[in-house]
Amino acid sequence: MKSTLLLKNKRRDRRAKSVRRRIGKYSGRPRLSVHRSTKHISAQVIDDESGTTLCAVSSTSKKLADQLQGKTKTEKAAVIGAEIARLAKEKDVTNVVLDRGFSRYHGRVKALADAAREGGLSL
Repeated sequence: MKSTLLLKNKRRDRRAKSVRRRIGKYSGRPRLSVHRSTKHISAQVIDDESGTTLCAVSSTSKKLADQLQGKTKTEKAAVIGAEIARLAKEKDVTNVVLDRGFSRYHGRVKALADAAREGGLSL
């Protein structure tokens, strides 16, 4: 059991590093990092040059609890995407590169990215 879990985590790390290696070409742009768990999703805009997080939002935030009430996980991801776009535009960030980590680009991650595009971010 333990070796299976270690192997699974190694694969996840390898996929995430592969994605980050590819987006390294866009070093002038902040990255929109998306983390997806089985229940929640979170996103943050990170400036890698200065090593700071410009803005972040999560489906666990109490500020968005009333908007997320009674929605499916994909609908919640869309709300999070729109909110991260709004917060990034307040910080004068419009061009970002999507860092999906170990997750594939479909379902909730795609819904978040599409909502961020509709909110004014250029991915």
